[in-house]
Amino acid sequence: MSEPIEWMPDGTPYSPRFGDRYHSEDGGLTQARSTFLQGCGLPGAWAGQPHWRILETGFGFGLNFLVTWTAWRADPARCRLLHFTSCEAWPVGADDLLRAASQHPDLLPLARQLHAQWWGLLPGVHRLAFDEGRVLLTLFVGDAQAMLRQQTPQADSIYLDGFSPQRNPGMWDAQMLKTVARCCRRGTRLATWTIARPVRDALAQCGFTVRKVPGAPPKRDNLQATFDPAWEPRAAPAPLGGSTAPATPPGDCLVIGGGLSGSAVAASLARRGWQVRVLDRGASPAAGASGLPAGVFAPHLSQGDNPLSRLSRSGVRATLQALTASPALTEGVDWSACGVLERMLDGPLRLPAAWASGEGAGESAGAEWSRPAGADTLAAAGLPASAPACWHVRAGWLRPARLVGALLQSPAIAWQGSATVAGLRRVASAGGTPRWQALGPGGAVLAEAAHAVVTAGYDSRAWLPAHYPLNALRGQVSWGLRADSPPGAAAAWPPFPVNGHGNLVPRAGAGAQAIWVMGSTFERGETALPPSPASQAEAHAANAAKLESLLPDLAARLAPAMTGPGAAPGHWAGVRCTAPDRLPFVGPVDAVHQPGLWVCTAMGARGITLAPLCGELLAARMAGEPLPVDARLARALATERWTGRSTGA
Repeated sequence: MSEPIEWMPDGTPYSPRFGDRYHSEDGGLTQARSTFLQGCGLPGAWAGQPHWRILETGFGFGLNFLVTWTAWRADPARCRLLHFTSCEAWPVGADDLLRAASQHPDLLPLARQLHAQWWGLLPGVHRLAFDEGRVLLTLFVGDAQAMLRQQTPQADSIYLDGFSPQRNPGMWDAQMLKTVARCCRRGTRLATWTIARPVRDALAQCGFTVRKVPGAPPKRDNLQATFDPAWEPRAAPAPLGGSTAPATPPGDCLVIGGGLSGSAVAASLARRGWQVRVLDRGASPAAGASGLPAGVFAPHLSQGDNPLSRLSRSGVRATLQALTASPALTEGVDWSACGVLERMLDGPLRLPAAWASGEGAGESAGAEWSRPAGADTLAAAGLPASAPACWHVRAGWLRPARLVGALLQSPAIAWQGSATVAGLRRVASAGGTPRWQALGPGGAVLAEAAHAVVTAGYDSRAWLPAHYPLNALRGQVSWGLRADSPPGAAAAWPPFPVNGHGNLVPRAGAGAQAIWVMGSTFERGETALPPSPASQAEAHAANAAKLESLLPDLAARLAPAMTGPGAAPGHWAGVRCTAPDRLPFVGPVDAVHQPGLWVCTAMGARGITLAPLCGELLAARMAGEPLPVDARLARALATERWTGRSTGA
């Protein structure tokens, strides 16, 4: 539920929970600029840096974030990437967020962008992206101290904010400030509006040099501090645990594989200032499994909200951000966030018990993701009102090859097609710095760089140690032009995708080129491409059977085009790969013995949902940035889970 807000006569928001105003009478603008931004030496401190990491202990209405974002935009010497990580136990409602920003017309355009992404904020970690992914807001929804202990995000600046120590003492006590100190490097600057003696003393005990400075009205004094302990501070425990690769400044990198995973990794690195070369044996991008004509992105449901469910929600958010941010993609032609109906054919609804039920439960963050399908939605799909089904609000379809092409459109990314990589080797360069070389079938060097990332799906096994188990999963889909649908089928097509046992994309694209896509088969261990004619016929029959279980009326009308005499539906096949635990591999191949070699693969049939998120996770690991997901999820995806150097989630 959204945090209830009361509005004072002067327009100031008030929290009944804490019995305190959110900010001062001037709307908090002066405090945000002078106390926090300038109090941390910004924007000057981030000048020329590859990234800058700000940690805030209380997000509230996001005023500090909006002011910092505005300053970053206006600064010609700004850091390349701005990370703003903020804790919030009780997120306010989206409409209240926008109302608070309306007091500041210069901030309102950015506030509208924040408002557009302010949804589905369940407890946990949420990554919001702005300005083409160069301003990243990571929200920790939950108890601040617990979240910071779990994530340990390293910070260059600290905004120590929240309700007053008298109203919310847990945000200012010695244990909380000790937790904040664990997120600091030597030289991290901290700013806050309170000068309470217990806060000053606790900061000093944690290794900060503390000083009072003139405050912003109505405050007479503020507090500034610098982390500079007399002792050598212990390194904060890595959120992924165990041995890991050190943070790496932007350089050059090879990406082996030009599908969804490879393009997502390349785009994430390019945004951070890397020079990336993508090699693929295909002549054009998405020549392999990512060439699927159209597919569905949607969250996974489980009653216990397991790691895959949480991961899939983060993936859907990242995929939507990639789609909406690209000027090369057109909604309705290349993708659509139209929602997806999931029919539960094998049991009851798998919605977590804590989520509010009912299609009208708009106040629930869970219901902003998925909710029981209403009668009108079921009727639109030609299903009875009694059919158990969920409506995924944040879901839709896309044409993967279009997204791959859009992700590769960066001057920092070079495409090298028709480049079959037969081997990788690490060699010393003339300057003594090791380099990774990609070798062709004859041993010739195709390209080299300081780092290499393997994103080649099932073919990745050629460059991975034997303890990375990859299982082949061939999939075949049936498709056709909507314009060629059999007579009588037009009224039976649902206006949105339907999944459950296989999935149907009823319309992808526009006009005469719009297609329908049905599938996919799941053929474990099969790798032959193209499949034999007999295998293709079996796949069409299997896809038709899946459609009959999902949408019987449409299946009956579409049967002549799928399996009838002389039927010749379109066919596509690709080989995906999975790990035994159904989760991707994201991280270093072997940080000790093969430094600079990374992998991002094993997304199975969920590449559309997970690839952009996994690309961001890999880039964050390489650069030492705040993680875009809960640390427990990152550990569940970490390559170290198979090398014995890290525990799982």
